[in-house]
Amino acid sequence: MSNKHWRPVASKDRLFARADLLKSIRSFFEQRGVLEVETPILSHAAGTDPNLESIPATYRADPQQQEQTLFLQTSPEFAMKRLLASGSGAIFQICKSFRNSEQGVRHNPEFTLLEWYQPGFDECQLMDEVMALVQFLAQVLNPQALYSQEKWQRLSYQSLFEQHLGINPHTVSEEDLAKRALAAFDIELEEASKDTWLDLLFSHLIEPHLTEPVFIYDYPATQAALAKIDKNSDGIEIGRRFELVISGMEIANGYYELTDEAEQRRRFLCDQEVRRKQRLMSNPLDENLLAAIQSGLPSCSGVAMGLDRLLMLICDASSIDEVLTFPLDRA
Repeated sequence: MSNKHWRPVASKDRLFARADLLKSIRSFFEQRGVLEVETPILSHAAGTDPNLESIPATYRADPQQQEQTLFLQTSPEFAMKRLLASGSGAIFQICKSFRNSEQGVRHNPEFTLLEWYQPGFDECQLMDEVMALVQFLAQVLNPQALYSQEKWQRLSYQSLFEQHLGINPHTVSEEDLAKRALAAFDIELEEASKDTWLDLLFSHLIEPHLTEPVFIYDYPATQAALAKIDKNSDGIEIGRRFELVISGMEIANGYYELTDEAEQRRRFLCDQEVRRKQRLMSNPLDENLLAAIQSGLPSCSGVAMGLDRLLMLICDASSIDEVLTFPLDRA
């Protein structure tokens, strides 16, 4: 029987579309004076986020030495922040990133990420730049995919839950969320947190309806990750971060970056405790990142954008495999 898995999945037209996408991104940032950088894919440390699983790799300097465990990056964030702390100024990077336990219509364990940081920007200014980039790319690569400025929305996390589910995600109880999930999906989860229920309801009952471009902002403080925490007009603590969703699919995730080393360390340690309770691998903390933050990470905002997903939109592809040369099952 002939083996056809040697053939690429992406068509020749989509190979050209990817090349044009990368070229256009570099042109956009060159015009804005943002420096392209490159950082290591392998690291001695790994992220602590319980929602992200790193892929470990074994390494030894020579055959006689004991193996040590390194990690493939889930994003270049930590290394890029070290550059920012050293005075790099505005920077961007296009790179491969890797995440375990992620494969499906919108996921491949190896994927292409665009990440950039703008010193002096808050999250609102960075949303402006994300919109400008997407509109620029659509205009260059596929004008039919261009979304007019009038169609772009900015909606708070709270307003979306109130609009679609009639609940305030900041004040609703964990018990009420569990009941709503049981009614919607007929499932019960042991030891599920409030954020687990919120994620489930958002991804299944809200996100699919977000067809036009929308920036979602003011996430619960418990979902702040590496973003600063502030209070909204109701006095409720929120994480100063945003996500861009287009056609029911997350395209970008941005933060008004945390610059407090002690708070960052505390969050890492809290993540480690959650990982322990969930029986996940306890990843080593990135002490180099923490030292960089302590030395003086400038006030900045940063965003990561999935280029494979963006290419799906530009090429009107229904699966991430359609825009990859060799997805995992053909690698």
